Amino acid sequence: MNIVVGVTGGIAAYKTVHLVRLLTKGGHDVTVVPTEDALRFVGTPTWEAISRHPVTTSVHEDVAKVRHVALGQAAELVIVAPATANSIAKIAAGLADDLLGTTLLATEAPVLIAPAMHAEMWRNAATQANIATLRERGVHVVGPADGELAGGDSGPGRMSEPEEILAAAQALLAPGDLAGVRVVVSAGGTREPIDPVRFLGNRSSGRQGVALAAEAAARGAEVTVVAANVSADVLADVRHPAIRVLAVGAAAELAEVMKREALEADVVVMAAAVADYRPVQVSDRKLTKEAGGVPTIELVENEDIVAALAAARRSGQLVVAFAAETPEDEAELLARARGKQQRKGVDLLVVNEVGWERGFERAENAVRILGPGGVGAGVASGSKRAVASAIWDAIVQER
Repeated sequence: MNIVVGVTGGIAAYKTVHLVRLLTKGGHDVTVVPTEDALRFVGTPTWEAISRHPVTTSVHEDVAKVRHVALGQAAELVIVAPATANSIAKIAAGLADDLLGTTLLATEAPVLIAPAMHAEMWRNAATQANIATLRERGVHVVGPADGELAGGDSGPGRMSEPEEILAAAQALLAPGDLAGVRVVVSAGGTREPIDPVRFLGNRSSGRQGVALAAEAAARGAEVTVVAANVSADVLADVRHPAIRVLAVGAAAELAEVMKREALEADVVVMAAAVADYRPVQVSDRKLTKEAGGVPTIELVENEDIVAALAAARRSGQLVVAFAAETPEDEAELLARARGKQQRKGVDLLVVNEVGWERGFERAENAVRILGPGGVGAGVASGSKRAVASAIWDAIVQER
């Protein structure tokens, strides 16, 4: 495949050297197009040696071959890594004041960007608006990850690792193994109201469900995300032409929407953390200490949504459940997972160990995937997008 790798002026450019090496070792023909600022971090000789092609930033070289548009016309994929806040703004605005800009305007190939910047810059409203614009235009985004940044800071903004960018690129280059498949994914955690102020809830951020939706869309699926109390920052990762998002709050609302959306779905994935119980009575007014005494909250069990979806599934439909456990050891983890899989009647079950420092509200995850009959169908760990990829591999295998 003919791939153009654009490199912009960020410290993460050193990681892109490894990405280019991985692409060339994979048999791809790679042309590197750096910006002038990018060459302050990694020089021209390195890019030429690793790609085996001459490198320039100028639109005024090789004019006879109309190089400033020819690169984009010939590309089968364009990757920009790192994509700084400034470069993202320029791409969104359609600016073409260098060779990378003209290449991006001239290409009709898929474009994949890997943002890299400080957390404050990533969260800035201007950057988020630019990312949203690019996603609406069909540009694919991988990352950024949450981790250590230049200068000792930490937070969202770290460029995804080369292997993860490679996986995203391969998904775009290969025929989608989920093309034409209709998918419904639940994400987040339900909140059961006690009064207008308080609720019973859980610590699920929705990141794993969102990663599952993004991965499914990247592999060609038509995706609906039923998001239970998922923040706008997390939902930013599912701004994609093939993804629609439906927001819900409590378990009863999640159940209603999931049952409706599952009617037309080929694969149903229940990744949301659903409250097992809800208050029998919900106060119309805030419960106060001044009212006297300690309130007693009577609970009633919520419906087992995934069991209901499994019982109602039509022929050929796959239902996937998640189980978050706090076991004493791996044997207990697997025993509890197999028991849940059997009780709920689902096709696959993904189980992960959670705790104060793992699972919920983390950028990474580690799971075991159980196929029909409780047989192991895979083990995955790493970023939640990497885990999502492994889960879809198991689902595709089962289909």
